[in-house]
Amino acid sequence: MRRPSADYLRDGIYELRAKHVRVQYRVLYFFSGQNIAILAHAITKDGEQVPDIEIERAIQRKTQFEANPALHTYMEETDNGEDE
Repeated sequence: MRRPSADYLRDGIYELRAKHVRVQYRVLYFFSGQNIAILAHAITKDGEQVPDIEIERAIQRKTQFEANPALHTYMEETDNGEDE
């Protein structure tokens, strides 16, 4: 997606923008490979920019995910007890 719905922030972190009534929501995300977006953090936004501390939280979660993707990936069990 492109502006104004989404934008690149920095260090591999993107924001998805949504507004409901007068509240501006921001979902910070990053990509794993080419086709998977990982939602890292969400905030309501008051000012012009996403605060640096919120971006840093998303970067930290990205680093944790990249260090061990399996630990942070949900695998649903099938009826026969195997993971899908």
